[in-house]
Amino acid sequence: MASEEKLMSKKKPAFPISEMLNEYLKKHNRTIKIPIFYDDLLRFQGSIVVYDKNDEDTLWVRTYYSEFDRAEIDNSLKKIYTLLHSDGNDDTIPFLNIDAIDYCTFGNSKPFRVKVRNILNDNYTYFYVKKTDASRVYGLELEHILSPQNMNFLVYKDTLIEEHIAGIPGDDFIKDFLPKCTESEKAQIAKEFVKFKERCFVRLLGDMRSYNYVITPTHDFDHIVYKIRAIDFDQQSFEGNLKVYNLQFMKENFKMVEMVGKKLQNSSILQYKIEERSFMAKRMITAPKRTAHLIKCMKNDTISFPENVTQLKQDLINYVGDIAFKKNQNMGEILETILEFVKRNYLNISTK
Repeated sequence: MASEEKLMSKKKPAFPISEMLNEYLKKHNRTIKIPIFYDDLLRFQGSIVVYDKNDEDTLWVRTYYSEFDRAEIDNSLKKIYTLLHSDGNDDTIPFLNIDAIDYCTFGNSKPFRVKVRNILNDNYTYFYVKKTDASRVYGLELEHILSPQNMNFLVYKDTLIEEHIAGIPGDDFIKDFLPKCTESEKAQIAKEFVKFKERCFVRLLGDMRSYNYVITPTHDFDHIVYKIRAIDFDQQSFEGNLKVYNLQFMKENFKMVEMVGKKLQNSSILQYKIEERSFMAKRMITAPKRTAHLIKCMKNDTISFPENVTQLKQDLINYVGDIAFKKNQNMGEILETILEFVKRNYLNISTK
């Protein structure tokens, strides 16, 4: 199994939001004026390490601000919460409390995680404040269009607000929960992993190591249904190495890959891959204008390096044997070629 050092290239830069992408975001109600920016949250005066229930470092730190800054920041974050989850009405703000503002010291995006609590009933949720990156925005939108889940996020200038995606982090699930699952549950998780793997691979979402996705268990009558969701979209259509988009080459996923080999026959794996591609094709067909508009933005944008585009084209030609990729000049065109193939193949099968 290849190592991440060989799979991943140098650190990915943040790409700016183009004018065309910004117009797309406006059209689809993804942008709205917000009262605070990412850089404002960097004004914290100090921090303490956040530990988990096992007293292990979570790589998050809890920030604290001056009394004056904190009052202003808290009020602005409450406003953002109402914009993200409601209509921005200020009537609910008196019932909200900002319990914590945590800063992540690990990874590319270095996000802030904001814990918001309703003081009337103690229910709480989170949202994230990040630096805007075109790759991440394309990743979020593609997830919204092509996956079974809707994504809730807002972009304003250089700040990105993301809704929290609930679930058990993949690495924690593999370590603490997977060994306790029944054989039937493991077979169901294996099926979901194949579908998730195919979805990420087809839409070129890279670096899906186990801590970049969550597993959500839902009770349904007499059994538990498991779903897998991506939570990190930084590596959307950036890397040149095709293996970066294939979960099985990440060592953190080895136990999941091993379980798929034990629980599923090759014919079942192929069936689940076809099912996922068909689902993605249906999503594109039901929202053709939105899909086409987003791909047009990508085709006119720069979200990778020329050498990555060249390598990925060649890797795809070697993998699928289709020379159509030779004409592609950027990541948007490569993704368009893949998605058109998926849609065309579905239409050919469904009309037989």
